[in-house]
Amino acid sequence: MPLRKLAELILSEKDELAGLDAVSMGRPVSTYFDAHYAATHFNYFAEAGYAQGHTSLNTPGFFNLSLRQPFGVVAIIIPWNAPLVFFSKKIAPAVAAGNTVVLKSSEKAPLTSWKVSQWIEKCGFPPGVVNVLSGHGHISGSALSSHMKIRCLSFTGSTRTGRAIQIAAAQSNLKKVIFELGGKSPALIFEDADLEQAARETENSINFNSGQTCMANSRIYVQESVKDAFIEQFRKLAASRQMGDPTKDDINHGPQADERQYQTVRKYIELGMQDSHTKFTADSTVSPKDALMVHPVVFTDKPEDSRIVKEEIFGPVVVINTFKTEDEGISKANDTEFGLYAALYTKDLERALRVGKKLESGMVGVNCTSPTGCWDLPFGGWKGSGSGRESLLESLDEYLEKKSMYIRCAGLSAKL
Repeated sequence: MPLRKLAELILSEKDELAGLDAVSMGRPVSTYFDAHYAATHFNYFAEAGYAQGHTSLNTPGFFNLSLRQPFGVVAIIIPWNAPLVFFSKKIAPAVAAGNTVVLKSSEKAPLTSWKVSQWIEKCGFPPGVVNVLSGHGHISGSALSSHMKIRCLSFTGSTRTGRAIQIAAAQSNLKKVIFELGGKSPALIFEDADLEQAARETENSINFNSGQTCMANSRIYVQESVKDAFIEQFRKLAASRQMGDPTKDDINHGPQADERQYQTVRKYIELGMQDSHTKFTADSTVSPKDALMVHPVVFTDKPEDSRIVKEEIFGPVVVINTFKTEDEGISKANDTEFGLYAALYTKDLERALRVGKKLESGMVGVNCTSPTGCWDLPFGGWKGSGSGRESLLESLDEYLEKKSMYIRCAGLSAKL
């Protein structure tokens, strides 16, 4: 089975794959779980590619049924921050559904996709079923978005690029689009929370992969009575990050992906520092500019209409603000056009369920935060964070068309 063979090869070569992402976009090898993630998806869809419809006898004189059939050619555009993760979670269900795929990797991190593509023929995929190319979005991505023979496109990346793809899809053949887009994820820390756990997990969320994660909780709201205690623990954890060469096993915080990303993050830090009424804290160590390193940065008491509160930075920059009441916390958490992942920390189960239902987000963590997830529950966002869902149980449907067939059967109405 080609999908299963590909899973085996990925696991056997996980160290090389980790090294490729480290040198291409700075992902520390010490945090690399991507090979296990990819193998899980390829193994699951090696067995789960069974598209089933429904039957109906509710119309007199007819035996009716529905079918689920592949689109044909599916385009996939993946981001640079976790290329093997997105390579697997999109290709595996698309192929299992019976489609052929054309995947475009990011020009910032093409190496793991290129490496895995070398194994396609070896694993037994028929010619033309899996096609991998690299290139810039405004050229290769634009061509895929506008192509008249591509009927479905799955994209993970920025909301800005998602809008451009949707426009191109609408102006060409109205192809189906599956989007997992940007985020500005909030975390609510209530006064009864386990502050040590909340600080440890929220710090990891925003600083994992040097902040280059769509689900990162870049906005943290702490109930006023525990603000100082929480911030003290958070700052200690952020300051303990081991920064440096991402190919070294003892490093957990690498550089930004490239010069452009570095400059973008620095721009937002400078914007945040312009408000003299806002307290700014950061590690005092300054890395050489050519290292593209950004130390974890913590802003507190920022105005809710500040750009660093409203816009996705995609770097190790967090804003920690406060709230007094439950309703105020919910209101601040929801005051965004993003809705990918939200988190809340409390020991009150009734509050957890009440607040969790009110948070406008496709995923909600209770006493946990991103990247915590669940293999078999829908992965995706509300509002500007996307459309469609991915997961072991949800993905297959996204790559299938539905068809209803109405079969007239003489004499069937008399028996009914």
